[in-house]
Amino acid sequence: MLNPVTSAFEEILHGLLPAAAFKPDTAPYVTEPRGRWAGQGFVVAPSSTEEVAAVVRACAEARIGIVPYSGGTGLVGGQLLQDGLRPVVLSLERMNRIRAIYPSENVLVCDAGVILADVQKAAEDVGRLFPLSLASEGSARIGGLLSTNAGGVNVLRYGNARAQCLGVEVVRPDGTIWHGLTRLRKDNTGYDLRNLMIGAEGTLGIITAAALKMVPRPVGVGAAMMAVPSPAAALELLALAGSRIGDGVSAFEIMHRNGFDFLAEVGMDVKQPFAEIPEWCVLIDVGLPGGLSPEDALEGLFEAAFDAGLVTDGVIAQSNAQRDAFWYIRETIPEANRRIGSVSSHDISVPLSAVPAFIDRAGQALAQVGAFRINCFGHLGDGNLHYNVFPMPGRNRADYEAERPQVKRVVHDLVHALEGSVSAEHGIGRLKVKDLETYGDPAKLAMLRAIKDALDPLGIMNPGAVLRQK
Repeated sequence: MLNPVTSAFEEILHGLLPAAAFKPDTAPYVTEPRGRWAGQGFVVAPSSTEEVAAVVRACAEARIGIVPYSGGTGLVGGQLLQDGLRPVVLSLERMNRIRAIYPSENVLVCDAGVILADVQKAAEDVGRLFPLSLASEGSARIGGLLSTNAGGVNVLRYGNARAQCLGVEVVRPDGTIWHGLTRLRKDNTGYDLRNLMIGAEGTLGIITAAALKMVPRPVGVGAAMMAVPSPAAALELLALAGSRIGDGVSAFEIMHRNGFDFLAEVGMDVKQPFAEIPEWCVLIDVGLPGGLSPEDALEGLFEAAFDAGLVTDGVIAQSNAQRDAFWYIRETIPEANRRIGSVSSHDISVPLSAVPAFIDRAGQALAQVGAFRINCFGHLGDGNLHYNVFPMPGRNRADYEAERPQVKRVVHDLVHALEGSVSAEHGIGRLKVKDLETYGDPAKLAMLRAIKDALDPLGIMNPGAVLRQK
């Protein structure tokens, strides 16, 4: 049974940490980006792995829950505890050092509190690329990105966060430190504990540092926006791009015209790439070695796709500025969504070949529930769609609270029927615990519970996240 943070326990922590480690229990530590919940907790920000270990040991002895807090950008409530006993909120923000860079090994070692954009810049400074990229990269921190196995726009080529990490340093639930910060690419010495911690959302321990994989920077980069007649045509275009450009395709994003309409509706200043916004379009990004022209590759792809009836219009970036403008459109769609306010948002994935059927069937099923606007966009290259349902013009999401559970159920039931996942890249957090119980395989759930009970027998690590608190 867990206990709440008390004034006496606060005094214990003040004896373990310097004054700079204590933060007010206000925003951003007790809020989340969509504004649906408010959290609670006694906020501390250690500056070293040893200080994290001291806090965890104290919490274990007092049986007090710990909620790890990274960049606060999570969308499933994993970074806050709204109800129950007051926990310690442990922020990684002061653990923000790049510890070492090994260019010849393509490895960068950093604290878990380093912001993703700073890791990208450090890699760039030594002529390398750290390819994990997502809209919140200016505030998301490495610890949280690994703990949620974040995805982003480059998964098609480089994989999720898990694929970009060689080793981690972790404070275990009893306060001991696992020194797993290896730079080895081959190490067959037992269970893969690194990958157990990555994606665990802070429920098995606290990642305090990571050895990250860098890659050579592509010599030539380019991008194109192409209008497609349907999601099925976009899928065929993806296959054509793979056959012509191979692994030079870094990202392949699909967008519905509602995304462009929403940008205009909230007054966001973006330059439209098309004279007339198409119903569907894709953003293709490529990175090629020296001697190959991205523009020529994309032009050849467009010509072949046009002849095959897969595209109806297209714009190929003629400069880095134009490429950045294409990506600005894609990366600001989530902000436009937030300003409008969704009835229900869904981070889902289905097998690639099932994407067109999902989009078609989901729209038809939701039409039986009520009148909505749907903004479907996301990472078609890896089957991950952000399928978000919005109020009709002149209404807001509060008007649809009665329909919200049914909307979510319709979408998730269809995803499950198509052998997909109700959490593609955002994690489970606390928002989707019931969904995991509903759609998860019973054998998997039993194994997850056995691992949790074995590694965190007191249940202090992010209680109620991923698995329901006992």
